Amino acid sequence: QVQLVESGGGLVQPGGSLRLSCAASGFTFSSSPMSWVRQTPGKGREGVSSISSAGDFTKYANSVKGRFTISRDNAKDTIYLQMNSPKSEDASVYYCSQGWGLPVEYWGQGTQVIVSS
Repeated sequence: QVQLVESGGGLVQPGGSLRLSCAASGFTFSSSPMSWVRQTPGKGREGVSSISSAGDFTKYANSVKGRFTISRDNAKDTIYLQMNSPKSEDASVYYCSQGWGLPVEYWGQGTQVIVSS
């Protein structure tokens, strides 16, 4: 079965950096585009970033463009989200997903990011 295990969240200062990871299993990872989405109480779900199966195409929400970088390692069945210069509005629970973002078919446990000085 599909399993997605997110990690790397925590407390980060505004202007700092944080790297999230998502280890995937249960499907052919190297053939699947992957995404990061986030869910914030009171704000709903938002697609953050997506990456093609080969890693040669990426897209970002306007709200994170230029600050976040998505990447993947198909040898490790893992995707990453490098978060640079996070803002308070980036505080959320982050999930990885198969495909190009919302809707999400399989949910992991998520990893919480808190942005605070």
